[in-house]
Amino acid sequence: MGCGRVGAELAKRLLSDGHHVTVVDLNQASFDRLGSDFAGEMVHGNALDEEVLRRAGIESADALCTVTPGDNRNLMIAQMAKDIFMVARVITRIYDPIREQVYHELGLETYCSTTIGAGIIYDFFTTGTNRAHSEPTGTKATA
Repeated sequence: MGCGRVGAELAKRLLSDGHHVTVVDLNQASFDRLGSDFAGEMVHGNALDEEVLRRAGIESADALCTVTPGDNRNLMIAQMAKDIFMVARVITRIYDPIREQVYHELGLETYCSTTIGAGIIYDFFTTGTNRAHSEPTGTKATA
């Protein structure tokens, strides 16, 4: 749920690995991020609406992620997927580190991009290693 930068990148990766992918977003223009060759499904609508989720195929979904810009929306959609539609693998992005920890303790799979980003920067400042890249800046892989 959500076709911003993270949602679009994930959808394209999963599709290229052979998975069936459906992307839901409130903003029709967001689907442009997927590219004209995107072979997955696109559903325009509010994923807080159970009918929109059904149109997206949630009743047969194996997994769902919520990566919309809003923590509350992400949490509500994730809870619906897990508790109403019994989706086996549900993960939600939360920007607020305190809220992320609380919902994780309540049983939702969560990740906090704020905490992850701060950790990468902290490690770079304190160790010189940028965990976001496997090679140091300015190095080239040789064949």
